[in-house]
Amino acid sequence: MALKIGDKAPDFTLKSKNTTGEPIDISLSDYKGKKVVLLFYPLSFTSVCTNEMCTISGGFNEYANLDAVVLGISVDSIFSQEAWAKANNITIPLLSDFNSEVSEKYGTKYADGEFVFGMNGVSKRAAFVIDREGIIQYIEILDDAGKLPDFEKIKETLKKIS
Repeated sequence: MALKIGDKAPDFTLKSKNTTGEPIDISLSDYKGKKVVLLFYPLSFTSVCTNEMCTISGGFNEYANLDAVVLGISVDSIFSQEAWAKANNITIPLLSDFNSEVSEKYGTKYADGEFVFGMNGVSKRAAFVIDREGIIQYIEILDDAGKLPDFEKIKETLKKIS
């Protein structure tokens, strides 16, 4: 069943390496009491994904001023994400959903054979805004990997959350 606005965001724990240099576990529940933006992206080292994460990293203060944490999630390994972050000065935490389990929970996973070159297990580009209580307030799942989420609508949603 697809997630919808008003649903409790499924908790998860994923590995990350890019912000500390050491593998760490990051859980959604670590951010209880904070506003969270989850940005699922298909693959590191691709032009649209690089543009998206560099834009978010460059505008980090905008999200911090809205008392929001932004997390990037892809099926890339923590090692690939770390190298990509270093090469592009990406400063938000990147979380590895290597086994596509979180993408599956959030309904962002492309069906087998739908992504380029028939690659399986890849997440669609998607954005979720989660309020301080862990409730989903905004969902945008894009079938076209060449499109970016509506960052203005994401910020508008964050402003409405007290």
